[in-house]
Amino acid sequence: MALFLAISPCPNDTFVFDALVHGRVPGAPPVEVTYADVDVTNTAAERGAFDLVKVSYAALPWLLDDYHLLPCGGALGRGCGPLVLTRGDRADLSGATVAVPGERTTAYLLFRLWAADQAPARIEVVPFHEIMPGVAAGRYDAGLVIHEARFTYPRHGLTALVDLGEWWEGDTGLPIPLGAILARRGSVDPADAADWIRESVRQAWADPEASREYVLAHAQEMEPDVVDRHIGLYVNEFTADLGAAGFAAVEALLGRAADAGLVPQTSSSRATAWTS
Repeated sequence: MALFLAISPCPNDTFVFDALVHGRVPGAPPVEVTYADVDVTNTAAERGAFDLVKVSYAALPWLLDDYHLLPCGGALGRGCGPLVLTRGDRADLSGATVAVPGERTTAYLLFRLWAADQAPARIEVVPFHEIMPGVAAGRYDAGLVIHEARFTYPRHGLTALVDLGEWWEGDTGLPIPLGAILARRGSVDPADAADWIRESVRQAWADPEASREYVLAHAQEMEPDVVDRHIGLYVNEFTADLGAAGFAAVEALLGRAADAGLVPQTSSSRATAWTS
């Protein structure tokens, strides 16, 4: 039977999952892939639409009854956090209209924790590719961006008001948890899934050129050098294994958010023990 997988079209996901998607992982079943922005997969996961699915860590409190959190394949690291962009030299966001990529994204959860004392007047959920042009055109006072926008925002004449990754790391000393891979309970064995993903990651690192055509085909017109920088930043040691620091980062994020009343309380064991 085929394995139904949902990932984003971003280079880090296609790079990581290339071997699994294309049948080069021994013992893994055939894979049928859906490509969608993480705000879409967060919602689809609530419906149980996929066997393996990439979601925001911020969405975990609503999903862990039905999914195992896998310790590999996701996006977590240092120096890779979301940015809040503005035009000019705006000092804070009080009274501002801010465009965000999704209400249950990790980026927006971090933003809410950071902006607790400077609440914007209005939040608008906007497709990711429309955020920077919208801020540049004055439709929004600020925009919350992720991924390759970190490399391209100066082209739009924008300024980074804050790097939420730097803020998080400075405050906690922990890496920043962005995107998680979940395995649906009763649908796929989490130990098998983790083995398949780790082998796919191993092959991606061993032969980066093997995935090149696939990655570029889904890179949404990104220049090759931006693609390479994207992969270099978001595919790292935490992709192969979250480890103690990765799980601690997940616990810290969800714990702080629950204490602030932003997400439901999630038990430590439920959030971090992928075999639970």
